[in-house]
Amino acid sequence: MRVGSLAVLAAMAGLGMAARPSNVSICDYYTGVLLQQNTAENQMKLLTLVVNTAVIGNYSSINVGIAVPGILAQGQRFNGTDVNLLPYFSGGFASTNDGGSSGVSQNFLDDGGAAPLKDNKPANGMKSNQYTLLTHLYQYFGVLLGCSLQGAPAYPAYSGDASQYQVHKFMDLDSTQIGYFITQVGLSAASFGVSTDDVTLVGKTLGKVFGYRCSPPTTVVPAQGPQLQSICLDPSCPLDANATCSLYENNGVGIMPANATTAASGNAATNSSSSSSSSTTTSKSGSATASATGGASSSSASSGAKSAAAVTTARASAVFGLLALAAVVSLGL
Repeated sequence: MRVGSLAVLAAMAGLGMAARPSNVSICDYYTGVLLQQNTAENQMKLLTLVVNTAVIGNYSSINVGIAVPGILAQGQRFNGTDVNLLPYFSGGFASTNDGGSSGVSQNFLDDGGAAPLKDNKPANGMKSNQYTLLTHLYQYFGVLLGCSLQGAPAYPAYSGDASQYQVHKFMDLDSTQIGYFITQVGLSAASFGVSTDDVTLVGKTLGKVFGYRCSPPTTVVPAQGPQLQSICLDPSCPLDANATCSLYENNGVGIMPANATTAASGNAATNSSSSSSSSTTTSKSGSATASATGGASSSSASSGAKSAAAVTTARASAVFGLLALAAVVSLGL
């Protein structure tokens, strides 16, 4: 999907915006302000810009001058610690939940990598892990940011997994990784002119819902009801004040995912779906001896290895990205 002529957005991005009325959702407000008309198609365009920028970093001239490295950027540090989230997307870690008892390696950059995102699309085609991931992100964000026109043909409703704990339980994410991810989402929104107050509100809410270990069931998507949502599973993660660790596997403590190169060779997803994943040693802390060919630092990724997309449709669609902006709905925004 090409955004087309966005001269209005370019102009508005450089201007100060009036404070968002409390009775207007973040999605509806910024769609109207930046794209002039609050339509389902424009809501989808806005979320595509924000999501794609959060994932791969600045790629459009339509911004207010705020630099966004991107979730997939390598060589990044957060609070003095190296961060590298790329292996979770490229298949470098056996960290995807496909319904089994352990994580599997799954490549989510299998249909063009960064190149189609720079063209305001989710992927080159429509039958890949990458397409499923990005389109579900657009849909999930719409629910959580209060896109009132979502559900129309131009902007489908979200129907993926309800529990982000189940999606992310084999990732063993820590506070540094989550903090970096949330920061990229906030920077992306701010780069298109979202106010400091709104960005801060989203960031604080995300940290509260996803940044603690053993949090009790929480409703994120109203239609899906209360679910386990804790994403921070590393032992170093702060414990929720109302912790319910007994509801989580392993008492709410994650297990570090295996490097894809050392995972069991019989793991079906490791070798059938990760033809463009990293092929050498990758550490959870962020260092890697070789970069993935499907990473954001490359303009394109291998477009093969699409055969396993149907197996992980729901869970794959949510890998890491679904935690973004997830709790905003609980505040009625």
